[in-house]
Amino acid sequence: MATRLSQLALSLQFARDAGAHRSVLARHKVARWIRHALAVDAEITVRIVGEEEGRRLNHDFRHKDYATNVLTFDYQQEPTVLADLVLCAPVVEREAREQNKTLEEHYAHLLVHGALHAQGWDHETSEQDAQEMEAYESAILQELGFADPYMQ
Repeated sequence: MATRLSQLALSLQFARDAGAHRSVLARHKVARWIRHALAVDAEITVRIVGEEEGRRLNHDFRHKDYATNVLTFDYQQEPTVLADLVLCAPVVEREAREQNKTLEEHYAHLLVHGALHAQGWDHETSEQDAQEMEAYESAILQELGFADPYMQ
């Protein structure tokens, strides 16, 4: 892991139908979670959306007709990461319940996951890449004081 925390310019947005999660996602927490996953400085916008917007974005950009938990739009990886992370509040809430996690734990995991994607990490190309990414996510989350998300 990086010895220093990278600098982060963070924009945190809540869609009208996703504002109920605002209390779980204090800006300082979101920034801390993402900074721990960064190897370089970054400018990241995090947008929390409802089911309709999440589904539309997943359809338009991934050609999948359902809302997913997190979408990463990475525009630049060096020298500074420029990215948007879009999280679908109803999906995150449902998954947290199903996985017996707090909403905060699951958001922390997905924000770390999305920040790694923004830096070029990938878990869909090979099983080895998936294992490496999961191990790194687990280490970051444990450093942040969360349980290993893959051991629950």
